[in-house]
Amino acid sequence: MYIFDSQSQFCRHPQGGIKSNEIITFKILVKRNINAPELLIEKRHDYVRAFYDKIKMQWIDSEKNYDLYRVELSIKEYGHYYYSFIFNEEKSNDYELLIYDENYLTPDWAKGGIIYHIFADRFFRTKNTEKKCVKIRNWGEVPHYLPDENGEILNNDFFGGNLEGIKEKLPYIASLGVSIIYLSPIFEANSNHKYDTGDYHKIDTMFGNENSLNALCTEAEKYGIYVILDGVFSHTGDDSIYFNKYGRYDSIGAYQSKDSPYFEWYTFNEWNNDYKSWWNIKTLPEINENNQSYIEFITGKNGVLQHWQKVGVMGWRLDVADELPDEFIDALRTSVKKENKSPLIIGEVWEYASNKYSYEKLRKYLLGKQLDSVTNYPLRHGIIEFVKNKDCNLLYETLNRIMETYPPETVDCLMNIIGTHDTERILTVLGSSIIPYSKEEMSVSRLSEEELKQGIKLLKIAVLLQMTLPGIPCIYYGDEAGLQGWKDPFNRRCYPWGNENRDILDYYMSITSFRRKVKVLASGKYKCLIHDKSVFVFQRFNDKEKIIIAVNLSNSEITLKLRETMTEYGKNKESNIFSLEKENYLILAEP
Repeated sequence: MYIFDSQSQFCRHPQGGIKSNEIITFKILVKRNINAPELLIEKRHDYVRAFYDKIKMQWIDSEKNYDLYRVELSIKEYGHYYYSFIFNEEKSNDYELLIYDENYLTPDWAKGGIIYHIFADRFFRTKNTEKKCVKIRNWGEVPHYLPDENGEILNNDFFGGNLEGIKEKLPYIASLGVSIIYLSPIFEANSNHKYDTGDYHKIDTMFGNENSLNALCTEAEKYGIYVILDGVFSHTGDDSIYFNKYGRYDSIGAYQSKDSPYFEWYTFNEWNNDYKSWWNIKTLPEINENNQSYIEFITGKNGVLQHWQKVGVMGWRLDVADELPDEFIDALRTSVKKENKSPLIIGEVWEYASNKYSYEKLRKYLLGKQLDSVTNYPLRHGIIEFVKNKDCNLLYETLNRIMETYPPETVDCLMNIIGTHDTERILTVLGSSIIPYSKEEMSVSRLSEEELKQGIKLLKIAVLLQMTLPGIPCIYYGDEAGLQGWKDPFNRRCYPWGNENRDILDYYMSITSFRRKVKVLASGKYKCLIHDKSVFVFQRFNDKEKIIIAVNLSNSEITLKLRETMTEYGKNKESNIFSLEKENYLILAEP
């Protein structure tokens, strides 16, 4: 009856999220003898649709047994929309259309860069820092994983990594081509991960102090590196100046008195033991982020965000962004961008962000008034499925969906991850033939020599994709050194200084150098050329430059025939025909 491809530039131009007031062109091929179709636009409000517009399409040409129709329009109000086509009272499929604010801009300084994610306690220590009742463990030992006598895992073992240690290793970090350091939480807290904030205005003494952070930010800028922090605003620790369950702070916490200035930040079902906590973890009492006192405390003129940005911080990664209400994120963006429009805001979102529902609300993350970027977990899943299982379909579909619906400004800043402190180490995922059943087994699990060899081969391909697809690649500390480990806490081992896997590290040095040299990777367009299960070929291009990345994970060599003449990166031979070995890749550039 009709031919329409929502991901085709011919059928819908431009692709991606659309600026408010920007002209959009739709074209559709319709079988002869059917009346001219109408384009229906509906606006989405959570789970409800509202009629927005219906426009009759204009005939422009004929092709075989089809008529070609076109319509141009613009949408003034940014928001989430559907569009569809109506033929003789029948309605086509619905297609997603995201309209973002025409003034939306993301930081240019971040585009084309590389993020380095550091779990602060495990990266590097310059000396044993002091904190009462804390014993510093020997560097490189297996993190504690067994529960205590009450069945709780306390995350209370420490290895002494600190801010001074990160500063000392800046030359190494810079050698990886890094432009952004993303730190796990560093505010005062009792755990090693620091997601149980004790005081938003203090650096934990394990890591240093405010001067230590300022010194790190200042020194990092000399290398062209900016520091962003983990903003944990959905909950605090129960042992905090705000909740003060154990009375260790010189304050009146919400747990102690209803007269506490922080009492309304929390929700008590029955004061004071029965309170709402994050994922029912009682050590993490949940914050009511709609509370105006809390919003002002975090986002106000003298709030937490502006305090640390004045110290030198250049952005925030928002922990569990799904649990932060729109009103809070709106205020956060206004605060972060108030003095300087350049700071970067990344939301932790595990699913697609363009039409994400959480807590029965359609989220406004990418409409231009909230986030610059999100953690690109869908891409991670697609890369692993392709590299591990030799099937590029999920990767292909993931990229198509992102390119169809995300604003280009967001795409250029996507935090492209293949491993984080919340996932298994990527080398372990790609190399392992079995998954250990228990934590005891995970604690001693290591790749065999054969698994390691295969894992390294696949890791190089995964990293190549991470470094060349749209967005900003994020290296989880130690992945570049060959760290292994299953889920938390084994994915949070100490960086193996002096025992790095040189094969892996040398590859990272090479591929990150390549990325920084090839400017088209900053914001160039993406186009898939071949997606045939075990073969995936794509190009990044703009008006001045083009590169092609070709990956062959099949069991046989293939011949790649191109329309244009290219040259293998780093070589002088020009051709339009290339041999691509099995389980290997090519990087091609214009001569």
